[in-house]
Amino acid sequence: MSAALSETELTLTQPAQAKMTDLFQQVDASVQGVRVFATAGGCSGISFGMTFTDAIGDDDGVLAFDDFKVVIDDDTLEHLRGVEIDFVDNGDGSATFVFNNLPQPGGGGCGGCGSSSASGGGCS
Repeated sequence: MSAALSETELTLTQPAQAKMTDLFQQVDASVQGVRVFATAGGCSGISFGMTFTDAIGDDDGVLAFDDFKVVIDDDTLEHLRGVEIDFVDNGDGSATFVFNNLPQPGGGGCGGCGSSSASGGGCS
């Protein structure tokens, strides 16, 4: 059975919550939540992303809000514990979800490696 996540494990800013609520009003009712996932790549060796999911597994943690759920498997949670997900819209057409407070590999930074966006998962 999936476990409830606490806000010490993963948080969403108010702008991120508002955007998620907006997105979930536009998707099929079979969508159970938005899955946060990790893949190999990026300057830290791991990139993070999000996708809609129609299944919540036994090894998933769930952060439930009124209008949506954020789903994350145990392995990914180990890399994202304490991370804040924000939504940034500067009005220039490049609105994106951003992962803040990502742990740095080896305890240090990784130079000028780029941004910590939903698709990049790098450092700030």
